[in-house]
Amino acid sequence: MDNQRRTMRALAAPRPGGPDVLEIVTRAVPAPGEGQILLRVEAAGVNRADALQRMGLYPPPPGASDILGLEAAGEVAARGANATKYEVGARVTGLVSGGGCAEYCLVDEGSALPIPAALTPVEAAAIPEAYFTVWTNVFDRGGLKAGETLLVHGGTSGVGAAAITLAKAFGARVIATAGSDEKAKACAGLGADLGLNYRTDDFVAKTLAAADGRGADVILDMVGGDYVERNYAAAANQGRIVQIAFMRGQKAVVDLRTIMQKRLVHTGSTLRARPPTEKEAIAQALKLRVWPLIEAGRLRPVIDSVFPLDEAAKAHTRLESSAHIGKIVLTI
Repeated sequence: MDNQRRTMRALAAPRPGGPDVLEIVTRAVPAPGEGQILLRVEAAGVNRADALQRMGLYPPPPGASDILGLEAAGEVAARGANATKYEVGARVTGLVSGGGCAEYCLVDEGSALPIPAALTPVEAAAIPEAYFTVWTNVFDRGGLKAGETLLVHGGTSGVGAAAITLAKAFGARVIATAGSDEKAKACAGLGADLGLNYRTDDFVAKTLAAADGRGADVILDMVGGDYVERNYAAAANQGRIVQIAFMRGQKAVVDLRTIMQKRLVHTGSTLRARPPTEKEAIAQALKLRVWPLIEAGRLRPVIDSVFPLDEAAKAHTRLESSAHIGKIVLTI
């Protein structure tokens, strides 16, 4: 790294509020610690977690940067002690617990992956949060297999779009819900076998009909609330429901008989606060199973829009409008 460069521009939310509270601040360039790399950031993904943190509802875990951003792509500028996977100058994309929306950020080298030659920095920055989330929940916890049916709620979100494209790449049938007829069609455009408008369609009945009366083998849910019991109804025998958020409430009233009769598994996970070893295991699975598909041109992240760092408030406004299809990315 240029030894003269001691400060950087970064995106912060100094107080809770709407997109207007976001500020570009000056911070010291961080020094990489044990097993870390310093990334000169070219692009950073924008996620729902960033908006929640901005509103004061999702504080960073202990030890994480208060700078916004959970994923970034760029060039390795420096390496900490025992960081040997990537040379200075290597181009990588990485999952971080905070700090991605800045000119420089720290990445645990185990949470970094090489940028495939076919991808731009913007596309590479759109991968980590969505792909790590989908892989660990749909494929690891949900155990989705070729020939099975996946029901994805929020199919046009960054995670939803990744779930559709990854599930199809691995031979699953996909049903996706979204909030309008236009977005339901967009889900189909991403590869879903059936896109549903959850405002007008009965996703339980439609899922059962589309899945030959069996229901969905895996359900990826970020809605929670009253969707929980409906997910149970839409699930196949021995179905797996995986909870990754609860936009309609973290509590639900359910009939436990359905779980018992169908032998269902309802699980879930978070990602941000998980230890580096677990994130590294997900990264290695992606490199082994997913990276070859990207390099072969069979899989590509879905980009909705791109904003410069100075227009981060517009990016957050776009995110909160729920009009986006795929990922929103900031260029640094």
